[in-house]
Amino acid sequence: MAVVTMKSLLESGVHFGHQVKRWDPRMAKYIFGSRNGIHIIDLQKTIAAIKESYEAVRKIAADGKSVLFVGTKKQAQQAIQKEAERCGQFYVNNRWLGGMLTNFSTIKKSLQRLKKIEKMEVDGTFDNLTKKEVAGLQKEKAKLEKNLGGIKEMKELPGAIFVIDTHKEAIAVAEARRMGIPVVAVVDTNSNPEGIDYPIPGNDDAIRAITLFTSIIANAVMEANNEEGLKIIENLGDEDDVQTDAAVKREDVEIDDYSNYQPTETKDEDKADEEDSASQMVDEDKLYK
Repeated sequence: MAVVTMKSLLESGVHFGHQVKRWDPRMAKYIFGSRNGIHIIDLQKTIAAIKESYEAVRKIAADGKSVLFVGTKKQAQQAIQKEAERCGQFYVNNRWLGGMLTNFSTIKKSLQRLKKIEKMEVDGTFDNLTKKEVAGLQKEKAKLEKNLGGIKEMKELPGAIFVIDTHKEAIAVAEARRMGIPVVAVVDTNSNPEGIDYPIPGNDDAIRAITLFTSIIANAVMEANNEEGLKIIENLGDEDDVQTDAAVKREDVEIDDYSNYQPTETKDEDKADEEDSASQMVDEDKLYK
């Protein structure tokens, strides 16, 4: 099955770049030409880049590592959250806080604080506080949830990050490079593809294009998870091949032809019924003599 088709790329408007005057010359190798003052991206190169990125993400996920989805622009927020949750990964879709990767130990403290407030809300601690204190804690929780809700369960640094618009998420890309984390990113004609491990040339402004790219990466993670699940099932199947006599014995066998059927065993209840009926039988010849 193809990872993506040319038709879906065209329908999503992936080939539309920015205005010619706003281009980054380092993107020249990915540009097919220009039309009406707008650069057109070479979709043949986009498809090749998508396949390479898909395979890389699948391998990372198969190794048991997580993938962090990053997209804080308005067009990307909903798609990033939806697809990350669909494949069970982490995401940042409101604001990239400086140090999310390079200073993760401090971010962990904020995550612990968020979980503590949530616990206080559930276990009845709020009932013993004043309204002002409760309002302050709820406000703090909302702020933390907004910025860190997508990485609440992230225990360690991700195995890779997927970025929409490297121009806007320059800090996230810089932190990932510094920590040696592979970067998979959608790069438009105004972006710099250098320093990106797996650049995907394409439109990073259209909602449909963003949704398509994000769903492809999510599919790669899900495929890796499915492969792991199949391996577990196969291993269980190998263990089940060793059968005992009890496993082979079939007590309930469905019978299609009842003409020659003879019951193998008679239940105790049936035996008792037969004895009662035999004792109640009367000889008719003796009765009418």
